[in-house]
Amino acid sequence: MKLKSTILGAALGVFLAALPALAHHSFAAEFDVNKPVTLKGKFVKMDWVNPHSQIHIDVTDADGKVTTWSCEALPPNGLYRQGWRKDSLKPGEEIEIEGFAAKDGTSSMWTRSVKTADGRRMFVRKRRCAAPHCPAASQRRRQINPVNASLANSLLKVK
Repeated sequence: MKLKSTILGAALGVFLAALPALAHHSFAAEFDVNKPVTLKGKFVKMDWVNPHSQIHIDVTDADGKVTTWSCEALPPNGLYRQGWRKDSLKPGEEIEIEGFAAKDGTSSMWTRSVKTADGRRMFVRKRRCAAPHCPAASQRRRQINPVNASLANSLLKVK
C-alpha cells in the first residue's frame, strides 16, 4: 500500500509540474503572420502574468462601437528587460499597437510594438524578430560573423 501511495504521489507530482508547459502555446497555433493588425485606442490595463503579458485597449470603430482588444505580449521579465515598467502606460492614454491577429477571429492579437501618443515606441518582442517564429532572424543566427570566424580560426591554429 505504501508503494502504491508513493507511485501515485510521484505521478501526480510529474503531472502538476507539466501543467505550465501544457498552458503555453506556439505563435503559429494562435496567431496568423499573414494578418498584420494596427490598432489605435485607449489603454485600459495590463496584466503582468506568465506565460504572456496582456495589454487591454478599447478601440472605437467608425460606428462608435467600442471593442476591448486583448493584445498578447512577452512575459513580464522579457518586457522588463526591454525597459517596460508597470507604470509605462497610463489608463486612458492613447496608444497604437502593431501585431498579428488571432486565427479564430476574436478581438485578440500578438503584439509586436506599442507606440504612445508622444511618439515613444515600446517593443514587446525579441529585438531582432518581427514575429516569434521569424525565419529571417533564424537565418541571421546561422550566418557566421566574419570577425568571430577569423578570431576562431586564429585560436584554432596550432603553432
